Amino acid sequence: MDHDREGPKLPTARGPLSAAVTEYLLGAGPLPRPETAAAAPPYGDDLQLALYVCYELHYRGFAGVSADREWDPDLLRTRAALEQRFLSAVRAGTRVHASAEDAIADLLVEPADGSGVTHFLRDKGELWHLREYAALRSLYHLKEADPHAWVLPRLHGRAKAAMAAVEFDEYGGGRPDRVHARLFADLMTDLGLDTTYGHYLDAASAESLATVNLMSLFGLHRGLRGALVGHFASVEITSSPGSRRLAEAMRRTGAGPAAEHFYDEHVEADAVHEQVVRHEVIGGLLEQEPHLAADVVFGIDATAHVEDRFAARLLADWQAGRSSLRAPLSDGVPLSHIS
Repeated sequence: MDHDREGPKLPTARGPLSAAVTEYLLGAGPLPRPETAAAAPPYGDDLQLALYVCYELHYRGFAGVSADREWDPDLLRTRAALEQRFLSAVRAGTRVHASAEDAIADLLVEPADGSGVTHFLRDKGELWHLREYAALRSLYHLKEADPHAWVLPRLHGRAKAAMAAVEFDEYGGGRPDRVHARLFADLMTDLGLDTTYGHYLDAASAESLATVNLMSLFGLHRGLRGALVGHFASVEITSSPGSRRLAEAMRRTGAGPAAEHFYDEHVEADAVHEQVVRHEVIGGLLEQEPHLAADVVFGIDATAHVEDRFAARLLADWQAGRSSLRAPLSDGVPLSHIS
């Protein structure tokens, strides 16, 4: 049995589903029955954590857990039940545009009176808000571009070439010091955060876990490749203006040069990526496989759905003067009241 020693530690369970999954990974108990997953709140802490743990086996795994568990057939059946519960809820709650053109057009429009998380951080955010935001986003950004890389062997021709070009930039253009995950770790260092991969999993809300789980769900299913392209388009098209606001927030609060640089880099890089993704990745995919148009639209709109839920949680907590983390940052920096 090949045990992973380099991955993060398993998180603390948040209910019967996540407890059963983590105990099974350690050889200490049975998996939950599929009907248990089918009855769980789809956006709840327990299901989202259990699903996140299952997905993480396809990335870096967990310390002390056998690498063989990645393809354990019983665990895959459990994961399928968790996925179905989550995906069904996302499909039911997502407002879907009539066409890819309409969905993309809406992404390109910046509301004049924007009031989202990046607007809050730019205008009112304090350093502790930025630290919380970075801790929560680290669950994705420390593996930035990895979930989207799953789509590469599932594309061909023009779409594949364009997607590979964008991913090459995300991975630093061949320079390890320019890999975006490395740049985010540098941002975290400026903010006094622990850069260990997966360190803030126990502190992450269900809403933040869902944003990462969605891209893993799309990435690990060939039949959802269109949705993953839609997700990628949503991220790239909206990244540049949001990153500009976050760079301004970092400068205003004196977060540090690496913190500023991460978002400055995304303002420039993603402005270029947006064009490539729209015209070459989506354009190429739908030219080759026009039947995937509805999936691309769903990927765009589902991304907005889970991101809106995450934003609502953050803003509700911060505007009430409380932390949005499930546990305080373990570095001695005082936070406002933890709910």
